[in-house]
Amino acid sequence: MSRERVSDNQISGAFGTIAEHDSGARRGVRARLLTLLAIIGPGLIVMVGDNDAGGVSTYVQAGQNFGYSLLWTLPLLIPVLIINQEMVARLGAVTGVGHGRLIRERFGRRWGNVSIGSILLLNFLIIITEFIGISLSMRYFGVSPYLSVPVAVFVLFAVTATGSFQRWERFMMLFVAVNFLVIPLVVLAHPRLHAVVSHAVSPSVRGGVTSSSVLLIISIIGTTVAPWQLYFQQSNIVDKRITPRWLNYERIDTVLGSFIVVIGAGALVAAAAAGLSGHGGTNSYINALEVAHGLRRYVGHGSGALFAILLLNASVIGAAAVTLASSYALSDLSGARQSLNSRLVEAKGFYSVFAGLLVVAGAVTLIPGAPLGLITLAVQAMCGLMLPSTTIFVLLLCNDREVLGPWVNGRLLNAAASVVVTVLVVLSITMMVSTLFSSVNVIGMLKVLSIAAVVGLVIGLPLAWRRRGPEPVYGVDRRDWRTPRLTLLAPPPATRSRRVLFGAVGTYLAVAGVLLAVRIIQLASS
Repeated sequence: MSRERVSDNQISGAFGTIAEHDSGARRGVRARLLTLLAIIGPGLIVMVGDNDAGGVSTYVQAGQNFGYSLLWTLPLLIPVLIINQEMVARLGAVTGVGHGRLIRERFGRRWGNVSIGSILLLNFLIIITEFIGISLSMRYFGVSPYLSVPVAVFVLFAVTATGSFQRWERFMMLFVAVNFLVIPLVVLAHPRLHAVVSHAVSPSVRGGVTSSSVLLIISIIGTTVAPWQLYFQQSNIVDKRITPRWLNYERIDTVLGSFIVVIGAGALVAAAAAGLSGHGGTNSYINALEVAHGLRRYVGHGSGALFAILLLNASVIGAAAVTLASSYALSDLSGARQSLNSRLVEAKGFYSVFAGLLVVAGAVTLIPGAPLGLITLAVQAMCGLMLPSTTIFVLLLCNDREVLGPWVNGRLLNAAASVVVTVLVVLSITMMVSTLFSSVNVIGMLKVLSIAAVVGLVIGLPLAWRRRGPEPVYGVDRRDWRTPRLTLLAPPPATRSRRVLFGAVGTYLAVAGVLLAVRIIQLASS
């Protein structure tokens, strides 16, 4: 019998192990802390991984162009991150299957194939932007992209293909630890503490509210709440074998990751504001490499090198997480359950997808004259295209009693999640339309969409609250309830409101997808 089968239900994390038949009873602070250390990982990694090359670039752009004035956007993201990621964490722990497969089984193969195909395309484009970040960061140290990118591809694959989830998670935790280099960067930049605190709690925009500032605010939110996070965390929790018995510890992991990612983003905004905002206007940002050169010029003391290392690390951890999310998604599409605990010879398809994505994305980055700016624009537009449907699907799944049983959303969580999803839909559509049509009145469109969203919530929330039926009796401890085999579940009810919702989502995806394709072709041929 293989090692994998012997420890089939054992949880092996970076900082500890939980035995296969552990009942979960914990007494005392020390025992609970050791359990948390064993569980911690998926929530922390997905959050820190989201502060990737695109995230770092967006945060320093906000600091350089608008000083401290956009810091208030970041604390607002904490509840958004916690609510979204807690729902997928619950789905993973209770169902034991990946996000893409769950969509296919509950909403049909067509929706599952569209969702998985879209996330694979988006993730591929994101991986290219991660390699752009790697090449820019290493160019600061005089290293050619023709050396740095291939080395990064090799390292990322070697870290992932160890055949051990525990070893992979330990490597990822090393990358997470490097993020704390933002502390000396902030110390060197010496931001004004009073300005940081006051702008973090008081909404304002330096230079007034304009289309460019609104789009940057939406970009901050969009880069912090990305579709790939939902696929990654749910499948990573399944891969780590976390069950409902350990779900409260995973919730702490998710909350901790949410605070760390927002604090890290705020530190980057503050460092760029202190070091660079006094040396230009609201259009001074060029790219992350120029930020590193600017910090070296105006702050000195190795600040440029520190930022370049942070950018490199963010790009590496982002590439690792997004590529793995793609491998998980393709496994959901094929129906083959693959794991980081599988050796290369046991999961050739899983690791081949991972390697292929890295190699092709790295190669695209190195093509002379490659349309890297167009790729970055496509990433922004596709995030706006996909986020509405992905967040709506999560909310529907978390209200599906056949899937989650006693773990479905409560009324208060449903209300909060509905507000969060509605806000994300409004912002995503605004980002999508403004990316496709640069002359659109962003502020006016945002006002119209916001009014429509408020009306929808005012009408929809009371109806949803009133229609919620009584809580069924399941006859087992809630911690032991798991989703039955998906093929045995009764299909979701085909209500009129559900058909209208799916029709609206399908129409949006079709129209926006065609417009995006046309716009990309126009830009590529101009």
